[in-house]
Amino acid sequence: MTATSARGTGGAAGTEPDRLPRVLRALAVVERLGNALPHPFWLFWILAAILGMTSAALSAAGVSVISPADGEEVVVENLLSGEGLAMAVETAIDNFAGFGPMGTIVAVIMGVAIAERTGFLSAAMKVSVSRVPVSWVVFAVAFAGTVSHVASAAAYIILVPLGGLAFRAVGKSPILGVVVAYTSIASGYDASPVPTPNDAIFAGITTEAAQIIDPSAYVSPVSNWFFNIASSLVLATVITLVTNLVLAKRPDLDADPDADLDDVASLELTPRDRSALRLAVLAGVVALAAVVAAVLPSSSPLRGEDGSLTESPFLGGIAAVVAVMFALVGTVYGVRSGSIAQAADVPRLMAEGVRQMAPVLVLFFAIAQFLQYFKWTRIGDVIAVNSANALETTGVPIWLVFLGILALLSLVNVLVTSGSAMWAMAAPVVVPMLMLLDVPAETTQALFRIADSGSTAITPMSPYFIMALGFLQRYRKDAGIGTLASYTLPLAVCMTIAWTCLFFAWWWLGIPLGPGAPVR
Repeated sequence: MTATSARGTGGAAGTEPDRLPRVLRALAVVERLGNALPHPFWLFWILAAILGMTSAALSAAGVSVISPADGEEVVVENLLSGEGLAMAVETAIDNFAGFGPMGTIVAVIMGVAIAERTGFLSAAMKVSVSRVPVSWVVFAVAFAGTVSHVASAAAYIILVPLGGLAFRAVGKSPILGVVVAYTSIASGYDASPVPTPNDAIFAGITTEAAQIIDPSAYVSPVSNWFFNIASSLVLATVITLVTNLVLAKRPDLDADPDADLDDVASLELTPRDRSALRLAVLAGVVALAAVVAAVLPSSSPLRGEDGSLTESPFLGGIAAVVAVMFALVGTVYGVRSGSIAQAADVPRLMAEGVRQMAPVLVLFFAIAQFLQYFKWTRIGDVIAVNSANALETTGVPIWLVFLGILALLSLVNVLVTSGSAMWAMAAPVVVPMLMLLDVPAETTQALFRIADSGSTAITPMSPYFIMALGFLQRYRKDAGIGTLASYTLPLAVCMTIAWTCLFFAWWWLGIPLGPGAPVR
């Protein structure tokens, strides 16, 4: 899908005749390269084959390192040997069943599915973007974009059209509303102030990678929670400033004269839905108060040894708590609104949510095998130790290492838009390497969040980019890939810069990233 006119390329017609074609050419190159990549499922099997050949060569060469953990020699194992084949066959099922994010993500999705499919999340988003003053509507839509990640991919389907409707309802350009909603979700995808399914996935992969160096390592799904809360506020503020100071001044924000703009009423809730939302929120508040009351006493069984909260059953099972909370508010909303008519509807909605996750679970099978192969060959140990030694020897400052990793992963994210797939490839290398440089695994994960989000809003390789373009074309029929990219590029760049600055300020001040997760 390409633009066919000067207006369709995204700028004011005739104002930037040279720059806009260059933007389109660059996007076309990205699209061709991305389309040449196999599906992530096959990509991991291809990587496993490459890993096998690499391990065979390194093993034959006798490559080894001295483990900094116990001083023992670590030798690269040959994945293509008889032992490697036996390991691959014997552990295949256990690798999948024991894959860190597996149980957590399924449990969370079952709870979130009830909240989503009963209409609770949609109603909450409608209220959040329609009940604010005109001067705050940009911030409201942007912040709602970061919160909406609890709904995973459904966030795009729910909020992007609502953004256009909300802006139209207050007399602003619906085109700008679609852009703000889409960019806040895409380029702020890992900045939710509420724990999301992605947090569980990333924490599981990070834990697997950290155990290459420390077998007892554990990264909690809320290990970046404090940083995420601050990030969501900073990113929403940046979106608001760039939108009001830059994008709102563009001359091409008017919708087509024949565009269908009679759907503003869909922002409104029926009296029954409003009543259901109030009752669900009340139930959520009561449940949250009950959880706090249960955890607050130092003698609570939900606390750890000596009353510790950072290493406690509560934080260890936080994913289950989140799942139950979403299931509760969703069920209350569904019963009151009529979307749940009988008790059997609840497990049905949960099953629908898990069914929606089927493609991710299939991908998890390939990821789990690859991570086990990588760990068994000990190539990760060799790369991590040698890279850390090289960085220490050359005296490269840690901030420069951070910037290098951020830049590299941001470029990869343009082509590999699946966050779980990219982190599964990168984590086994960067997490152990930085751990040997005294950088906690949680900090490396926080850095990855920036890279995984920033460039997402500008890459046509994301299926949600094309989805957002479809919503945009409701108001501008001649809009193309260049149109949407020219709107999202200023936002994505400024968001990445601001988020990176926040990360370095967080690092410099030494603020914990989350409960029991020091930044350094």
